[in-house]
Amino acid sequence: MKKIILTFLLGAAVFASGFAQVSEDIADKAFKIMENTEDILAYHGDYSATMSLVIDKPGKPRENLQYKIFQRTDDKLMTLVQLFPEADKGVGYLRDNENIWSYDPISRKFSHTSIKEALGDSDVKLDDVDQAKTKWRENYEVTAYEEGTLGKFAVDIITLTAKTTDPAYAKSKYYIRKDIPLLLKEEDFSGSDRLMRTILLPKYAKVPAGYVATQAIMRDELNKGEQTQQVISDLTFDKLPDRIFTKAYLEGLN
Repeated sequence: MKKIILTFLLGAAVFASGFAQVSEDIADKAFKIMENTEDILAYHGDYSATMSLVIDKPGKPRENLQYKIFQRTDDKLMTLVQLFPEADKGVGYLRDNENIWSYDPISRKFSHTSIKEALGDSDVKLDDVDQAKTKWRENYEVTAYEEGTLGKFAVDIITLTAKTTDPAYAKSKYYIRKDIPLLLKEEDFSGSDRLMRTILLPKYAKVPAGYVATQAIMRDELNKGEQTQQVISDLTFDKLPDRIFTKAYLEGLN
């Protein structure tokens, strides 16, 4: 009986340690680093961009998708409109704070959706294009921090575990350059700690407003050989009309 109890206690201790938080000072340092990765990007206030996705899946023809993104990061407003392929042109997504809708231009109906939803058949989720830096402290707790190297770069390695249902994954590990707080790699895990997806960000461009990740590669770790390449272009930082962030705007496009 004592052996059973001891085994149970040891198992419980291991389980608890897997979800243990780091010290408050380390957690605050890690969150500041994550927030710096948003501050250094060009996406502040209003911006628009074209997002092109190239989807590769073994045994299937390469698929191309294209979206127009409009975002007002300070107010958690975002509109996405599909541009290509022609058959899906006008499909849209609208975010107003915590409310997220998808729009079907054929039925002309809106339906509530989640920030976890994928764009088309790609490995890109709505969560990936959310540029609000407040999302870190609101939705995560820091469960690990270490320093290391990735290629030629010294990096901070930060593990965040979701504390709300908003994040697309239960846990994510981020590799961030020390000299410039740019995210180089992200690993996303399930609740059972299985690696689900890896994101690589090999290319950044410097523009007057900050840095832009012009290329990102999302690899599906459950289905080997499947990946989505994301390319950002046509960035503008002009003030956007309020009407862009309305259902009427999406309805009026078709």
